[in-house]
Amino acid sequence: GPTGSGKSTLLRCIDLLDPLDSGSIHLDGVDITAKNTDTNAVRRRVGIVFQSYNLFPPLSVLDNCTLGPRRALRVDRKTAESKARELLERFGLGDKIEEYPNRISGGQNQRAAIVRALMADPEILLLDEVTSALDPELVGEVLGVIRELAGRGMTMLLATHEMGFARDVADRVCFLHEGRVLEDAAPADLFGTPKHERTAQFLRRVREAGRI
Repeated sequence: GPTGSGKSTLLRCIDLLDPLDSGSIHLDGVDITAKNTDTNAVRRRVGIVFQSYNLFPPLSVLDNCTLGPRRALRVDRKTAESKARELLERFGLGDKIEEYPNRISGGQNQRAAIVRALMADPEILLLDEVTSALDPELVGEVLGVIRELAGRGMTMLLATHEMGFARDVADRVCFLHEGRVLEDAAPADLFGTPKHERTAQFLRRVREAGRI
């Protein structure tokens, strides 16, 4: 959807960062927006990655990835660091473990942010326009990580302007307009034969801009 359509707000609501005005959100059939919900327990099941990385500048890549598990989940340092090293190696950051965020590229920062979110073994990973702050040449390396996670069966909800990537990788695509899900369909259907004129108009403009 276009900027301001509610994509980021929807993800923040799912992670319980923003309160709901109405309605409810269900995870495995359980209303996670009900009163007395343990928000920390929900967030241990739902990981989120922001477009601006939000890594802590004074901490190394390794410490950024292990801080949460050590503080929130009480995982011992040795276990947390072993898992972080394995994930960082897997996503091409094995040689950046001791580096600081300001000494690595935007693409590497974003991959580190994804690793940090994966450290808690989330059931769902929310990705909020994670390529929008990157130089074009760095977008591919982050999308490669997402593609690998999808191939491994990770459930992800991705807000993105990378239309071609969404068409190729997603199982379902939703088009948001003015805070509502206007259309929800398989990629081939939504991109090929959209049901709503507003969706078709958006896709025409995206094609004219060469984004598909």
